[in-house]
Amino acid sequence: MLKEERQKFILDQVHLHHRVLLNDLSESLNVSIDTVRRDVKELAKDRKLKKVHGGATSFGFMNFRKDEGNVYLQSKKIAIAEKTISLLSEGQVILMSGGTTNMEVAKMIPKKMALTVFTPSLHVAMELLELPSVEVIFLGGKLLHDAKFAVGGMVVNSLSQLRVDMCILGTGYLDSVHGLTEFDWEVIQVKQAMIRAAKKTVILSVSDKLHSVQKYKTCDMTAVNTLVTELDPTDELLDAFRPYDLTLV
Repeated sequence: MLKEERQKFILDQVHLHHRVLLNDLSESLNVSIDTVRRDVKELAKDRKLKKVHGGATSFGFMNFRKDEGNVYLQSKKIAIAEKTISLLSEGQVILMSGGTTNMEVAKMIPKKMALTVFTPSLHVAMELLELPSVEVIFLGGKLLHDAKFAVGGMVVNSLSQLRVDMCILGTGYLDSVHGLTEFDWEVIQVKQAMIRAAKKTVILSVSDKLHSVQKYKTCDMTAVNTLVTELDPTDELLDAFRPYDLTLV
């Protein structure tokens, strides 16, 4: 594979998952870690991504701004957000995780819809503060520098005291067999606590993330009530998820 092809793959993975590991890229590309590391350094020098310890992140992962119009797969995420809004109803108490798809949901909530939203995502909390009818409760803890996402015992303990109507989770990696997975153990602890704190769990995922797996499991598909993608629910790409007792939106 040519260097240009490798670097395009790396950028696509960074934009899709927001953060990637050198080891995973090396395995996917079937090249040495040193080769991947050199590619990442070149891309970082060109300001196309940010090199971090053991991997790389997208700039959008670290800083959401209202004037940014370059969200990766934004049209798909907007379609998912539109479907998700239809699941909300007046007076609900919900949990929302972070990520660009949840940011699109936050932007679309009707200004007059009264909701209470708990979130460990600083980005999502700031976006929700634009909505006068939404009561925003930030679940504070140790903030991850890149994701602006609160983790740790304080967050998990706060979540253990909740029983909300719905949990809306963004995805890192989603597979019909392995369920929802991530590579950040601290984030997983928070997401698992969010699922336990909700009567219903809704997963948001662009189709590009389907059938992808990481090292650590957040939950099995049996813990999911609703899966929202940009696809038509009858699309064959969703066939592997049909055996589960969940609603495809």
